[in-house]
Amino acid sequence: MSHCTKITLVAAAATAMAVSLPAVPAQASNGRHLAAGAVYVLSNQVAGNSVITYTRASDGRLRPASTYPTGGTGTGAGLGSQNAVVVDDAGRHVYAVNAGSDSITSFQVTGSGLRRTSTVWSGGDAPVSISVRGNLAYVLNTGSAGSISAFRVHDGRLTHLAGSTRTLSSSAAGAAEVAISPDRRDVVVTEKATSLIDIYPLDPQGYARSRHSVLSVGATPFGFSFTSSGKLAVSEAGPSAVSTYAITDDGLRTLSGSVGNTQAAACWVVVTDDGRFVYTGNGGGSQSVSGYHLDRHGALGLFSDGGKTASAPAGVSDIALSADNRFLYARLGDGTVGAFAVGRTGTLSALPITPGLPAGAVGIAAR
Repeated sequence: MSHCTKITLVAAAATAMAVSLPAVPAQASNGRHLAAGAVYVLSNQVAGNSVITYTRASDGRLRPASTYPTGGTGTGAGLGSQNAVVVDDAGRHVYAVNAGSDSITSFQVTGSGLRRTSTVWSGGDAPVSISVRGNLAYVLNTGSAGSISAFRVHDGRLTHLAGSTRTLSSSAAGAAEVAISPDRRDVVVTEKATSLIDIYPLDPQGYARSRHSVLSVGATPFGFSFTSSGKLAVSEAGPSAVSTYAITDDGLRTLSGSVGNTQAAACWVVVTDDGRFVYTGNGGGSQSVSGYHLDRHGALGLFSDGGKTASAPAGVSDIALSADNRFLYARLGDGTVGAFAVGRTGTLSALPITPGLPAGAVGIAAR
């Protein structure tokens, strides 16, 4: 069991004992709540999975909004993955995995909340991660032999591409994330148990070709995020570090290898749209977020030698950036959502914490 899987299981147990406090609405300086976006978390409940929504004010503060059933079920425990729930690039649709019922769900974002548009078979067993680029989606299934499957997306509705399922390197890969590259030429998967990073080149129809599996520079590659130019930043839970890569015709080329952050279990990672900053969510005893500078060549450098850019009251279990990159949100192990304002130089300033997540909640996405 990886460090990050252990953390998510412990976080679920801690959340069950958390006391839910009344939410305080975010207020603008004139006393009004100014909605500027939203944050989404999966309930992942065995009795029925739902997307829990929060409205985001212009100052980054959150206010609990509504809960929307996916039509599927969760597992009630951590999934050990990144991107269990995502928002498309246009901010018009939300996509979520139902790990307990082997399905995925899509929602349309409307002025009054989310409207469910489809719930379909995931193409395998136990889906834990989903990626959407334009009219193409890929899902990572970790049950049985482990696989990825492709879906066509039309106005948010999902249709499975017959014959698109591809296997991972082994049935015990312990895969954590799937994502389509920005140019839609490749699909990437991280495997925690084997420390492999899989690259699947895509044909013009979106079908994956033969897999290239490359050994990660650091142990236990977990979450990853692309820069807009296609560079890949991968978190490594083993050494609590980040490596960056460029995708090549036959695999990966290392740009910056295993830059440690002196924290514990860097499992989740995001990159700002301008490609200047990388952040990791650190679980375990660290209870922190680490920030890195990223130059145009893909070289990484920690903000500070200590590696702790921001502190959290509990282990950080997932992170997401708002669409405008002004705020970073973290799902915390005590059943709350942490929030941070992102400064011009990448600094993080803590905002009020929002309580209320159930035990076993997974994923986080923002727009």
